[in-house]
Amino acid sequence: MKTQFGETLAALVRQRGVSGSMVVSEADGIIVDANVAIGVDGPVFAALAASLYRKARLASEAAGLGRAAFLQLEAERGRVCAVGRSDLVLVTIAESRANVGLIRLEMLKALEALG
Repeated sequence: MKTQFGETLAALVRQRGVSGSMVVSEADGIIVDANVAIGVDGPVFAALAASLYRKARLASEAAGLGRAAFLQLEAERGRVCAVGRSDLVLVTIAESRANVGLIRLEMLKALEALG
Protein backbone atom coordinates (compact mmCIF):
# COMPACT_ATOMS: atom_id res chain seq x y z
CA MET A 1 0.00 0.00 0.00
CA LYS A 2 1.52 3.31 -1.10
CA THR A 3 0.67 6.51 0.73
CA GLN A 4 2.01 10.05 0.78
CA PHE A 5 4.17 9.02 3.76
CA GLY A 6 6.40 6.51 1.95
CA GLU A 7 9.27 8.90 1.24
CA THR A 8 9.12 10.35 4.75
CA LEU A 9 9.37 6.91 6.33
CA ALA A 10 12.17 5.84 3.98
CA ALA A 11 14.17 8.95 4.88
CA LEU A 12 13.84 8.19 8.60
CA VAL A 13 14.88 4.55 8.15
CA ARG A 14 18.01 5.73 6.32
CA GLN A 15 19.22 7.35 9.56
CA ARG A 16 21.97 5.28 11.18
CA GLY A 17 20.58 2.99 13.87
CA VAL A 18 16.91 3.35 12.87
CA SER A 19 15.24 -0.01 12.30
CA GLY A 20 11.75 1.16 11.55
CA SER A 21 9.32 4.00 11.23
CA MET A 22 5.55 4.16 10.86
CA VAL A 23 2.59 6.50 10.71
CA VAL A 24 -0.19 5.36 13.04
CA SER A 25 -3.67 6.60 13.89
CA GLU A 26 -3.55 8.04 17.42
CA ALA A 27 -7.20 7.16 18.04
CA ASP A 28 -7.11 3.43 17.29
CA GLY A 29 -3.46 2.49 16.72
CA ILE A 30 -4.03 1.28 13.16
CA ILE A 31 -1.02 1.51 10.84
CA VAL A 32 -1.43 4.05 8.04
CA ASP A 33 1.99 3.29 6.50
CA ALA A 34 5.11 1.55 7.75
CA ASN A 35 8.73 0.82 6.91
CA VAL A 36 9.98 -1.58 9.59
CA ALA A 37 12.58 -4.31 9.87
CA ILE A 38 11.67 -7.97 9.88
CA GLY A 39 10.92 -9.14 13.40
CA VAL A 40 8.94 -6.09 14.49
CA ASP A 41 5.34 -7.00 15.34
CA GLY A 42 3.96 -3.99 13.48
CA PRO A 43 0.28 -4.06 14.46
CA VAL A 44 0.97 -4.66 18.17
CA PHE A 45 3.78 -2.10 18.27
CA ALA A 46 1.63 0.46 16.43
CA ALA A 47 -1.29 0.09 18.83
CA LEU A 48 0.91 0.34 21.93
CA ALA A 49 2.99 3.26 20.59
CA ALA A 50 -0.16 5.22 19.68
CA SER A 51 -1.58 4.60 23.16
CA LEU A 52 1.70 5.67 24.79
CA TYR A 53 1.83 8.88 22.74
CA ARG A 54 -1.85 9.67 23.43
CA LYS A 55 -1.35 9.23 27.18
CA ALA A 56 1.81 11.38 27.16
CA ARG A 57 -0.02 14.09 25.18
CA LEU A 58 -2.95 14.07 27.61
CA ALA A 59 -0.62 14.14 30.65
CA SER A 60 1.32 17.06 29.18
CA GLU A 61 -1.87 19.00 28.55
CA ALA A 62 -3.27 18.17 32.02
CA ALA A 63 -0.07 19.46 33.61
CA GLY A 64 -0.53 22.76 31.78
CA LEU A 65 2.54 22.21 29.59
CA GLY A 66 0.71 22.29 26.27
CA ARG A 67 0.85 19.69 23.54
CA ALA A 68 3.69 17.16 23.69
CA ALA A 69 6.31 17.99 21.05
CA PHE A 70 8.52 14.89 21.12
CA LEU A 71 8.29 11.64 23.06
CA GLN A 72 11.29 9.41 23.69
CA LEU A 73 11.17 6.08 25.49
CA GLU A 74 14.56 4.64 26.37
CA ALA A 75 14.69 0.88 26.78
CA GLU A 76 17.40 -1.67 27.42
CA ARG A 77 18.23 -2.16 23.73
CA GLY A 78 16.96 0.96 22.04
CA ARG A 79 14.48 3.78 21.82
CA VAL A 80 10.99 4.51 20.65
CA CYS A 81 10.48 8.10 19.49
CA ALA A 82 7.16 9.68 18.58
CA VAL A 83 5.69 12.96 17.36
CA GLY A 84 2.10 13.65 16.44
CA ARG A 85 -0.27 15.92 14.58
CA SER A 86 -3.86 15.74 13.32
CA ASP A 87 -4.67 12.37 14.92
CA LEU A 88 -1.57 10.81 13.33
CA VAL A 89 1.56 9.70 15.17
CA LEU A 90 4.95 9.27 13.52
CA VAL A 91 6.88 6.59 15.43
CA THR A 92 10.52 5.56 15.00
CA ILE A 93 12.32 2.52 16.42
CA ALA A 94 16.04 3.08 16.98
CA GLU A 95 19.01 1.26 18.46
CA SER A 96 20.66 2.63 21.60
CA ARG A 97 23.66 3.85 19.60
CA ALA A 98 21.49 5.93 17.24
CA ASN A 99 21.89 9.70 17.36
CA VAL A 100 18.58 10.74 18.93
CA GLY A 101 19.28 14.40 18.18
CA LEU A 102 19.36 13.76 14.44
CA ILE A 103 16.36 11.47 14.66
CA ARG A 104 14.42 14.13 16.56
CA LEU A 105 15.33 16.77 13.99
CA GLU A 106 14.26 14.54 11.08
CA MET A 107 11.04 13.55 12.82
CA LEU A 108 10.09 17.16 13.54
CA LYS A 109 10.78 18.07 9.91
CA ALA A 110 8.73 15.06 8.78
CA LEU A 111 5.86 16.16 11.00
CA GLU A 112 4.90 18.61 8.27
CA ALA A 113 3.99 15.65 6.05
CA LEU A 114 1.37 14.57 8.58
CA GLY A 115 -0.74 17.60 7.75
